[in-house]
Amino acid sequence: QVQLVESGGGLVQPGGSLRLSCVASGSIFSIVTMGWYRQAPGKQRELVATITSGGSTNYADTVKGRFTISRDNAKNTVYLQMNSLKPEDTAVYYCYADLIVGTISMKQRRDYWGQGTQVTVSS
Repeated sequence: QVQLVESGGGLVQPGGSLRLSCVASGSIFSIVTMGWYRQAPGKQRELVATITSGGSTNYADTVKGRFTISRDNAKNTVYLQMNSLKPEDTAVYYCYADLIVGTISMKQRRDYWGQGTQVTVSS
């Protein structure tokens, strides 16, 4: 069983900061990519940022320069530091992981999603 558990969401005023965390646990051999997506009411889920096992990062244009993704490989954890938050950043943020899982005799590559954490930016 593999689980992604997010934390760190909440209510913040415009211009404020939040830090999201996501821990992957279970029968994980390696992590290919981890990242964050978000979904605002009435909109499709969209990419926020991803980070590969080698540390390469990718950001949505809307968050470049404000958000920073990082990871702790030893803890199977990915972080999203969100600064200069805007009301349009309000959404449910989902952790994503592209993992190699299974047993020694049978490994497979699979995608996993967390349950989401609400981020609300409002005065």
